[in-house]
Amino acid sequence: MTPRTSGDTTDTYPVPAHTSGPDGTVVRYGDDGAGRVLSVYLDPRCPYCKRMENGLGMVIQEAADAGRFRVEYHFATFIDDGAGGSGSLHALAALGAALDEGPGQFVLFLRLLFAEQPPEEDDRFSDDDLLVRLAAEVPGLGEDGFADKVRAGTYRPWARSVSMAFVESSVHSTPTVLLDGEPVAVLGPGGYPVTPESFLAQIS
Repeated sequence: MTPRTSGDTTDTYPVPAHTSGPDGTVVRYGDDGAGRVLSVYLDPRCPYCKRMENGLGMVIQEAADAGRFRVEYHFATFIDDGAGGSGSLHALAALGAALDEGPGQFVLFLRLLFAEQPPEEDDRFSDDDLLVRLAAEVPGLGEDGFADKVRAGTYRPWARSVSMAFVESSVHSTPTVLLDGEPVAVLGPGGYPVTPESFLAQIS
């Protein structure tokens, strides 16, 4: 957990481990020495992100573990604005707490959040106690340190900074996936995920 200065102000806020980029707004997964970068843009409440993650999340993780690329995650919280609430922000802050335990815990918790994602209009992820209960299913996230950070909102300022970085980026929708800056199709007709074979063919 590293304090960062927020923009041009003197305000500081904690930033989770395993992040990079300005103000630690990019989440890293995989070998930093990998020659290619898969940039993945998600919103925790986005139903199409859920479809992509449920269909391709494990495929992406295994490809990164095999050294085919490293993943750089970027997160948005625009569904909080569109549907109302703060579930995306709270879920992102909880993901920050998971990062302190390790990239493996982060990616498992990310997949779990999408598997348990409520309907878009349901702001259930704003309940920190619910996030803590869900995280207990992930090895390494059942400890008091993780739960304390989630309930205290330790990484909510960081989550706001991550969300603002998305707003200021050239990407305007989720899910978006880029390999070395070039688009990778992850959803096909009807908004359902492409097959693992189709995804892997695009990154070969």
